[in-house]
Amino acid sequence: MKMFWMLCLVAMSTLCFAQSGGESAADTFWNNLQQHCGKSYIGHITTGAKVGDGFTGEPLVMQVLSCEKDRVRIPFYVGDDRSRTWVITRLADGRIRLKHDHRHADGSEEDVTQYGGAATNHGFAELQMFPADAETAANISYASTNVWWMTLDEKYFSYNLQRVGSDRVFTVVFDLGNAVEVNYRPWGWKD
Repeated sequence: MKMFWMLCLVAMSTLCFAQSGGESAADTFWNNLQQHCGKSYIGHITTGAKVGDGFTGEPLVMQVLSCEKDRVRIPFYVGDDRSRTWVITRLADGRIRLKHDHRHADGSEEDVTQYGGAATNHGFAELQMFPADAETAANISYASTNVWWMTLDEKYFSYNLQRVGSDRVFTVVFDLGNAVEVNYRPWGWKD
């Protein structure tokens, strides 16, 4: 049944909905994301948690740390692990791309980094989907069927992963009504 809903989401993401006033769904998503600049939120895993996975039992925090005209960087802290940053970019045609920047504690890139994909269209105002791109498939063969998606509404932000053709599913949800103070930066961060 999960696969059915996942396929429905993928099929629906191939549609492009324009918002009133000529703003695309991607514009709306982007503008809403930008409103969270400088804020941090606590999250919890709703799907895919397993004891020993490195996430379960750890504090989970997203920090909307950097907002530029065409790029937003969101570190995702897992306990003391500050290796992960979601890099969300607006492309020239208005679509949105997600990449994962993974760093060692010394700031150098991990072997598995800079993977992700671009939305195939403008998506929805509250949902953007990112199927694995050719670069990801070439460098990380097991991730070639990954689809990531992010949701954003007034109450919650979610980061999701489904590896199509497998039982690999992961969802972490952040409560946007409860901002927290974060006084550290991701590994390799330069202001």
